[in-house]
Amino acid sequence: MCYSAAVHEVGIRELRNRVAAVVRRAGHGERIIVTVDGHPVAQLGPLSPDATGVTIDDLVAAGLVEPPARRGRPGPVPHLRVPVDVRPDSLLAELRGP
Repeated sequence: MCYSAAVHEVGIRELRNRVAAVVRRAGHGERIIVTVDGHPVAQLGPLSPDATGVTIDDLVAAGLVEPPARRGRPGPVPHLRVPVDVRPDSLLAELRGP
């Protein structure tokens, strides 16, 4: 069943059996609706030209994500020799400090 000239339905079984061919079709501009028991559940299609260059800053500007609370990367984790009878919560408290 077709929605239009460039949109086709593919059952999940056919998708599983022919995934490479179906993805190739989507990559060439075809919109493909994946169905399970005859009900549409997903859509495959070509990437928009700007979809591959989206950055975190773009997502923040669009209001889709929140920026990180702190900047930079954490420093290296010190290597500690830990006795086997130390509780993890007390060790974490010591590492985190006051």
